[in-house]
Amino acid sequence: MTSEPTTGRREAVHEQTVEGFGTVRVVPLDPAADLDLIHGWVTGERARFWGMGGHSREQVLEIYEYLDSLTTHHAYVVQRDGEPVALFQTYEPDADPVGECYDVQPGDFGVHLLIGPAHGGTERGFTGGLLSVLIGYALADPGHRRIVVEPDARNEKAIERMVRAGFVLGPEIDKPEKRARLAFLSRDAVGAPRLILRTAHRSAVRVEEVGHQVGELVRCDDPRAQLHGLLPLGSGVLTGHEK
Repeated sequence: MTSEPTTGRREAVHEQTVEGFGTVRVVPLDPAADLDLIHGWVTGERARFWGMGGHSREQVLEIYEYLDSLTTHHAYVVQRDGEPVALFQTYEPDADPVGECYDVQPGDFGVHLLIGPAHGGTERGFTGGLLSVLIGYALADPGHRRIVVEPDARNEKAIERMVRAGFVLGPEIDKPEKRARLAFLSRDAVGAPRLILRTAHRSAVRVEEVGHQVGELVRCDDPRAQLHGLLPLGSGVLTGHEK
């Protein structure tokens, strides 16, 4: 029996209407009700860097039910104008295996974003517009001082997208399940919502030192090994809606 997403009837943790883009709602993921949707997304070829390509429906359900039981990790379905368009995950780095890989700062806030396959063709500017809203949501909490992402180091498209959105590249980290590239976006760098929207369209690449020399490989000795098999790996931003 298949499940049917009911995200349209759930209370959103964030809702924002952007002129020329639409209304974006961020609603909590229901692992059982959304299983068909997210299983199709995370196991698709285009989501190969998400790390769940060979997972069965039961495995995907188990992973997201476990994530749903945590107070430090959260998963959301993102809608635009009522249509599910992305899977958005947030986490506290000091409660995640990535916290063993770099010097976690107060106010660090980790995110993963998987954008679902486009329906009806590609749309220029879609990823940048959606990312702008989600950055605004992540920084709406004054306690969040810096957004942290860790895309697979091979995922050049995701890394380029992060840089275009204003993220500063950090070192590569060698995790048990992947080699990742850290990137950071501070509240001070964003400055204002208008700047968030502008940075989504910038092409200049900024690479700076963040805790380690860029190009240095940081190996992680993680005592919380049990988390590696249960938490979705994520991979920064994976796009599918634009050319």
